[in-house]
Amino acid sequence: MNLKKSLLIFTFFILQVSFSQEGIAVYSDYLSDNYYLIHPSMAGASNCGKVRLTGRQQWFGQEDAPALQTLSFNTALDEDGISGVGIIAFNDKNGYHSQKGAKLTYAHHLRFSRNEIDLNQLSFGLSAGFVQSVLDGTDFINQPFDPNVVPGVITKDSYFNVDLGASYFYQDFFTHFTIKNFLANKRELYTDVESDNLRKYLWSAGAVFGDEDRLLFEPSFMFQYTEETTEKAIDLNMKVYKGMDFGRLWGGLSYRRSFDGGQYNSNGGLEEQKLQWITPIVGVNYKQFMFSYTYSHIMGDIKFDNGGFHQITLGIDIFCRDKAWDCNCPAVN
Repeated sequence: MNLKKSLLIFTFFILQVSFSQEGIAVYSDYLSDNYYLIHPSMAGASNCGKVRLTGRQQWFGQEDAPALQTLSFNTALDEDGISGVGIIAFNDKNGYHSQKGAKLTYAHHLRFSRNEIDLNQLSFGLSAGFVQSVLDGTDFINQPFDPNVVPGVITKDSYFNVDLGASYFYQDFFTHFTIKNFLANKRELYTDVESDNLRKYLWSAGAVFGDEDRLLFEPSFMFQYTEETTEKAIDLNMKVYKGMDFGRLWGGLSYRRSFDGGQYNSNGGLEEQKLQWITPIVGVNYKQFMFSYTYSHIMGDIKFDNGGFHQITLGIDIFCRDKAWDCNCPAVN
């Protein structure tokens, strides 16, 4: 492997680190009936309160591989579902880097519907979060190390930030827009010249088609943009739902592609590779319980490991009300 290939692999690895060090990393777990995890305006939007526990593991067999766990809960405050609240706790570890944090959310839902047949709802949400980042330098006492790493010392720094979001549902159509890490907060963990701009923009949209007694199809996309680095990526998703006597079976496929890439020398020529992965998803809602599994596989010739990223989501729906809408809208009904 030549130097440029090594540098490209290192770049992809650093991208994974940077994604995981800005709060909760944006993977594909939002498709596991968990839009609230990335969009605060979804707190209390459903007819049930939702408890969701996720566990993600990357690169099985690799020591100190990235791992993420999240626990979230959101519910409506009143019978009419006008106000919603939520809480998220997470633990993210990536080699010698780790972070823990929690977010509290309030959302307000404005309904323009004339009746229960006509879903027409605009929602706004705000999450306030506290994150503690940790850099473990205890293994660097007798080894070469970065000059910004203090050998033998665990360095910690904490910061506060907020996420702002809005969602709109009209019959079987939905869209969400969220600004993550809205405030400028300087974090001096790795160097004293770190950027105070951790802002990221997320835009999701989709619609549901089909017959609820047979199959429902939900095409959607999510676009994300990181302001400081101008990184851009898009998810193209398709989910299929099948109603059952006990609840619902569902599955899907998500394709993520970055608009940014790196160049490397291959057989005397210059090649470019962009970060992209494909994620199949399977899930089941059994009465008030939910289970899903996702497997993400990175595509391309240059990658850190041939193994994929595994994630499991467990959930339970509580405080359920009668379905409010006569529509194909799994996220709110």
